[in-house]
Amino acid sequence: MIRFALLAWLALAVGLGTVQAAETPGANPRQTWQLLDYVAVDYAGAVQAGQVVAPAEYAEMREFAGTVRIQLAALPTTPAQPALLAQADRLIAAVEAKAEARDVATLAHQLADALLKSYPIAAAPTMPPDLARAAPLYAQQCAGCHGASGRGDGPVAASLNPPPINFTDAERAARRSPLALYQAISQGIQGTAMTGFTGLSDADRWALAFYVGGLAYPQEARAKGEALWRDNAALHRQLPTLESLTRTSEADLASSLGQAQQAQAIVAYLRSQPQAVTAHAPGPTGGPFALARQRLADSVQAFAAGDATQAKALALSSYLDGVEPVEPTLAARDRARMRQIETAMSAYRAQLGRNTPATEVTRQADQITVLFDRAEKVLQDSHTDSTTAFLGSFTILLREGLEALLIVIGMIAFLRKAERREVLPYVHAGWVGALLAGVVTWAIATYLVGVSGANREVTEGLSALFAAVVLLIVGIWMHQKSLAGRWQQYLHAKMSAALTRRSAIFLFSLAFIAVYREVFETILFFIAMWSEHNGGAIVAGLVAGSAALAAIAYWMLRVSKRLPIGQFFSISSLLIAVLAVVLVGKGIAALQEAGWVGQALVAVPRIDWLGVYPSWQSLLAQLAVAVIAAGGFYFNARSSRAMARVSK
Repeated sequence: MIRFALLAWLALAVGLGTVQAAETPGANPRQTWQLLDYVAVDYAGAVQAGQVVAPAEYAEMREFAGTVRIQLAALPTTPAQPALLAQADRLIAAVEAKAEARDVATLAHQLADALLKSYPIAAAPTMPPDLARAAPLYAQQCAGCHGASGRGDGPVAASLNPPPINFTDAERAARRSPLALYQAISQGIQGTAMTGFTGLSDADRWALAFYVGGLAYPQEARAKGEALWRDNAALHRQLPTLESLTRTSEADLASSLGQAQQAQAIVAYLRSQPQAVTAHAPGPTGGPFALARQRLADSVQAFAAGDATQAKALALSSYLDGVEPVEPTLAARDRARMRQIETAMSAYRAQLGRNTPATEVTRQADQITVLFDRAEKVLQDSHTDSTTAFLGSFTILLREGLEALLIVIGMIAFLRKAERREVLPYVHAGWVGALLAGVVTWAIATYLVGVSGANREVTEGLSALFAAVVLLIVGIWMHQKSLAGRWQQYLHAKMSAALTRRSAIFLFSLAFIAVYREVFETILFFIAMWSEHNGGAIVAGLVAGSAALAAIAYWMLRVSKRLPIGQFFSISSLLIAVLAVVLVGKGIAALQEAGWVGQALVAVPRIDWLGVYPSWQSLLAQLAVAVIAAGGFYFNARSSRAMARVSK
């Protein structure tokens, strides 16, 4: 029976797996953005006070402004394209009129920002760059041209025309953002010896961009910036995310702060320690959903860059690592809000697996961010009040424990009816062992390692599917024994063939898995809810929930004793079949949240206690189990009638 159940579970898991097709990337406006940044930064070296001071550079500025206009016209048509072309015309006119450098830079930056909104590209790394890795990369890849210290005096620099950029030039460094440097490293610069380093990973290119972007700043500026960033939380609102840091130059920050020296110090520090932005994120960017927001934003950027696989991985991380840790507390206070977030994030992940326009993906992400904001208002108190903590603890234990209780009590009642009490120790050993394993899980999750959301969902999903398959088999078998007097034959045989030692071990395994699945989830919920000020209320809820489960178990055992064995088998088989349908729905939903199974949403209500979730995969899996159960019951009834006719 065990081998058959495992094979059935594997077939079910494989059959429900789906392959997500990566979205085909659209047109890439990276080079257009890069040209605009080049004009904004270098125009000042070509024109001063309305006069051309460097004819070759001015000719280059005219060429680049015209190329921007041509490339914008060649991009895929969007509603914003006419406005972009009009902005490009104004930029060309300003360059032709030898306008002030400040005005040209403003026009170029405005057009670049509008370009990113209409044709999104990856504007930030998925995680803070590792500058320790950047130093050896620079020595290997860049020092030959730009020099060991970035002064543009490398061994081959004299032979290059135009010469390599001097990264230590403070004036130019103040006008360049890490994004501009990243684009130059990725795409190269036309008309120069600078080629794109496409052989480097995206993470390495971002690390190099931050590294070379910080070469113009002395150590004392970084130290001053660290103190400013640490002690002045108001500054965090200027650079709230990693994306804002990558798109901001020192000149931009100085303009918004009105303090040039302060801007220089902050940029010097953050380019050397970019992780400080996420570590000190304020207000709505920090708080309980800080990681969820960051991963969601990174997912949107990855999708816009054409990397649907990375976008989906980040979306899963946003939910599993950013939302699930606060889910128990939010569920205790506002379960409807929690369900809204889960549904919205499921819809977002489904969009990533289809050929969805980037604008729709961004719109869905914005809606999720609004839900995060609203959920944080629910959680804005520094602690959960005692009543809420008690009710949350009580309901979580009761909800999670009831499914396991139904299975274990059903097994105990069945063995008592069948007069096979010698097998009961195996069942008791199974659920007691599951509780002890739960204590070990608590110790590991609390003191040794963190249990990730993905591992949690996979554990819950696989155990639920295994239990569902086993229960389906047992339910059909019990239904067969409830018909046409077969239960008398069964009792007469004293289960001598059915309950061998191997079957007893199987019952131990089923009891262990059914209980541990619920214990595992319950422990992680309680770890997330726990705090010093509400510990007493949580323990009280745990005790009350345990007492309620014990009372339910006692009542079920009393009722089962009074039922005639034929009726007991009939009711139990139906209950077990229903449990199998519920568990398969929950199992598929858990594997969807872990990213193991695809997700195609459907407009149906979500009913957690029945395992009903709004996706075709989970609903079809439940339908399949229900059809198999109904078919087994029908075959049993038909076979029983046939045997009755033969016996007459």
